[in-house]
Amino acid sequence: MRQYWWVNHKQTFNQEIEHQYLWSPKTSSNGARNRFYDNMRAANPGDLVLSYANQLIRYVGRVADFAFTAPKPSEFGATGAYWNNEGWLLPVFWTRLDPPIRPRDLLSLIGPLLPEKYSPLQSETGKGNQGVYLAAIARELYEVVRAHTRVDDVRLETGGANRLAFGTVRDELDDRVEDALRADLTLDDTIRNATIQARRGQGTFRSNVQKMENACRLTGITNPALLIASHIKPWRSCETPNERLDGANGLLLTPDADLLFDRGFISFEDSGEVRVSPRFDQGDLRRLGLGEHAWKQLGFSEAPMPWLAQGFSDSQRAYLSYHRAQVYIT
Repeated sequence: MRQYWWVNHKQTFNQEIEHQYLWSPKTSSNGARNRFYDNMRAANPGDLVLSYANQLIRYVGRVADFAFTAPKPSEFGATGAYWNNEGWLLPVFWTRLDPPIRPRDLLSLIGPLLPEKYSPLQSETGKGNQGVYLAAIARELYEVVRAHTRVDDVRLETGGANRLAFGTVRDELDDRVEDALRADLTLDDTIRNATIQARRGQGTFRSNVQKMENACRLTGITNPALLIASHIKPWRSCETPNERLDGANGLLLTPDADLLFDRGFISFEDSGEVRVSPRFDQGDLRRLGLGEHAWKQLGFSEAPMPWLAQGFSDSQRAYLSYHRAQVYIT
């Protein structure tokens, strides 16, 4: 079911609209959970977002993909200097409203529809609530705003599909990290080259993974030509060359399994049992031919191939804990 959201993003409005995303830290500056940041992970592809900044709603956006771990965008500059560098990036395709909407002018209509808790606006004054970022709103509130403006619905519903696909955005983020590594004069050339090769599961990193893993964790396939050396903690999120080259931070997976794992649609328990995201289309999982668990959930008595369950080493478990918390889509 489609959800509706409202984002207060005065500080980062220009950057987020231009580059077609939302970005937030994962926690408040004191490390506490933050409902508005948690909402980044709750948004689904197809959800609609109203953009509020400088007392105006000027854009509506369609969520293009699930949020995923990403460094703070470099285009933010000094904005949010106190935010942690790692946060959630939510791809959003923005479409301009014509004319823009001033919520204060519609307060008699909007006010009664604002949520009692976690509201983006003060219902009495129409001012934005400080500290609110991405807030859930009722469809009725969204419809009131849409009834007083115009938007290109075809563009809103279909635009940005390729530009905002996970693989495209991920590659752009990885490119930025790679550029920074190439410019880092403190790195030994051998380490730099090995670290860059590790981005694509090659070189030293693959050799290190193969010392710990010899088959795909889902399918049991052992043919090296059919296996990808995949990072557990994403390459872009690693803090040191050692993490990027650590064999314990990798699995050998077939291409389909690698895509599911990289995107967070599956993860692993320390015991080796597979977690399947409840937000991944189970029919698609069945069509991929992966997963005894998914087949049983769909009412089939047998799966085309069993998932293998084999425990992980202590060094691998630390990375898997990160994957379950920061990559896996709950």
